[in-house]
Amino acid sequence: MNYVIVGTGRMGKTHMLAAHSLGLTVAGVCDRSDVRMEAIANEFSLTKGQCFKQPESMFASVRAPLVLIATTADCHAELVALAAKHSRYILCEKPMATSLKDAQNMIATCDANNTHLAINHQMRFMDQYTLIKDELAGDHLGRLGSMNVVTGNIGLAMNGSHYFEAFKYLTDSRIKSVSAVFSSSELANPRGEQFRDAAGALMCLAESGQHFLLSAGERQGHGMTVTYATQWGSIFCDELGGKYVVTVRQSEHRDLPSTRYGMPSERYEKMFPPASNVGITAAVMKALLDEINYPNGQDGRHAIACLVAAYKSAETGGRAARLDDLSDYESKVFPWA
Repeated sequence: MNYVIVGTGRMGKTHMLAAHSLGLTVAGVCDRSDVRMEAIANEFSLTKGQCFKQPESMFASVRAPLVLIATTADCHAELVALAAKHSRYILCEKPMATSLKDAQNMIATCDANNTHLAINHQMRFMDQYTLIKDELAGDHLGRLGSMNVVTGNIGLAMNGSHYFEAFKYLTDSRIKSVSAVFSSSELANPRGEQFRDAAGALMCLAESGQHFLLSAGERQGHGMTVTYATQWGSIFCDELGGKYVVTVRQSEHRDLPSTRYGMPSERYEKMFPPASNVGITAAVMKALLDEINYPNGQDGRHAIACLVAAYKSAETGGRAARLDDLSDYESKVFPWA
């Protein structure tokens, strides 16, 4: 199968390597940067006729069933609208869009053209989540109560959006409200001076009643750790260290109430390999092409709605913002990369 790609920076190269690992053939690349274009053309042995400065020119000249969009978020909506008219499959980088309105328009355009849209939220294919999901599915831990993430300053849109999708994957439930407090200052985004991303803390409530908490403040400079608190135990996962530790009440004490939080317990740990960005992007791509179990436009929109709700909450003193009550923020454009 042939593909074309818009955006040949770091993530663009990742997409191309992922496509290559699946045996796909590049038919055209598009980038406005001559430097990036020359570098990618040399690495992948592309001809001059396969390189384009404008996406409209590429789509008019090259027909391919798969389009990869690896640009910053500010042009995702425009590029998806163009690509949907020329392709059956689109894999778009996250965050999906810079407004709820754009995210909804992307979904509608793809539906109207019978185009399958995937957003590169990869968590359902990563060992630290598939293994945790298997642990939670067992009967030894009981029901998940909360997912608690403490990380370095990862950016709520750039990386925090992944955790919204991970929580939904693990709980099979959508978030219904978000409370947020943002840090007072913003750090410059390396992708450009025009981009901004918030740091801070969030508390999200799912329709199932389970909680997701994220702490990613400006003073937090290292690590990605997650604690899953369950009915009878906990799982502590060091995502960068590649290890998680399970602590669980001994079975004879599981009928006791949650207030008896210090009962005798058992403990074990498991290791998992570091995630390959190429490998998990390839997994998303394959799922899209197989048309099964891929993170679709609605999944991407849900992550955007969580972000918008976080911004609304932060701007209203931390008051919980419901995802079904964002009409006043639907057209607001955010400076995410």
